[in-house]
Amino acid sequence: MTERIRRGRQAPSERTRVKRLGDRGAYDAETINAILDAGLLAHVGYVIDGAPYVTPTAHWREGDYVYWHGSSASRMLRSLEGGVAACIAVSHLDGLVLARSAFHHSLNYRSVMAFGLAEKVEDPAHKEAALRAFTDRIAPGRWDALRPVTAQELKATSVLRLKLDEASAKVRTGMPSDDEADIDWPVWAGILPLHVASGPATADAHVPGGMAVPANILGFRHG
Repeated sequence: MTERIRRGRQAPSERTRVKRLGDRGAYDAETINAILDAGLLAHVGYVIDGAPYVTPTAHWREGDYVYWHGSSASRMLRSLEGGVAACIAVSHLDGLVLARSAFHHSLNYRSVMAFGLAEKVEDPAHKEAALRAFTDRIAPGRWDALRPVTAQELKATSVLRLKLDEASAKVRTGMPSDDEADIDWPVWAGILPLHVASGPATADAHVPGGMAVPANILGFRHG
């Protein structure tokens, strides 16, 4: 049967309460933070002039906030920094769940959805610290090895954050949840695990000959 989780407190709001298969919902910070921290790609949903948009973007978390950044000229960032309500979602696909009936085929996954008003990071020191945290999250210590960021680059970059006051997680793990009557059906059933893995690092053409790939890059592990 499907292994499901229920952790922590109640949903912080009606729109974050997991309604479909609610016993897969989780509302505690530990679960939510772990799912956010395991990923690099989020999708931000918002409405401009009555039309819905969803934009994929890199994200990172610090404390009770999830951050993302982009060009100051970005329509998404210019719209959100003006106080437009936003929804940010992060998900991980962990496996194919192959059941004995088409109805019970599923996916194992971890996901988080958070709602709120995006807040623009205005203070230059805070913005630079946030960008450092993002860079060092990918490769610890890399920020200090790079050419220092310029004032113009900081001006051209917007950093937004959303407080995780209204967020929930939904997780599925485990084997197929076949009906009892189907257990003896003569077909293979189980899980095909899925993982994201990095490949060999490839140097840019202008990297000096003999320069080794840094350990902080070779040590990268998605999730």
